[in-house]
Amino acid sequence: MKVVLQRSKASKVTIDGKVHGEIDHGYVALVSFTDGDNAEIIDKMIKKIINLRVFEDENEKMNLSILDTKGSILSISQFTLYADATKGNRPSFINAMKPDEATKLYDLFNEKLSEFLKVETGIFGADMKVEIYNDGPVTIILDSKELFKN
Repeated sequence: MKVVLQRSKASKVTIDGKVHGEIDHGYVALVSFTDGDNAEIIDKMIKKIINLRVFEDENEKMNLSILDTKGSILSISQFTLYADATKGNRPSFINAMKPDEATKLYDLFNEKLSEFLKVETGIFGADMKVEIYNDGPVTIILDSKELFKN
């Protein structure tokens, strides 16, 4: 599982010309799954996301979590995080989980994440236009294969 977190002042996702999800401050989470990902990985990733201290405290130090700041998450499915561009100029997406399996995990991720904070979403597989007002900019890449090696 890969998640790209972008600290955001305000962001929204538009589908077919209509705003589908919108947040004030928090994260935009670009989310992708690969073979072998499961509910256990999702739980570990959520714990990391909600406790990551990248929001500024009163001393302008990145010392607060999204929970501390009462932020929200705009969750966007993005299978292209598993693009492999090592050969040629056209990326392969063979490492991305098949859509029917990935959509179940994406829904589970959002459901479990919403137990901790407000979560807005796009639609899995839709043509989405995402506007991100990146704060900082702060962008953190979380890869379960690197984070949870055992």
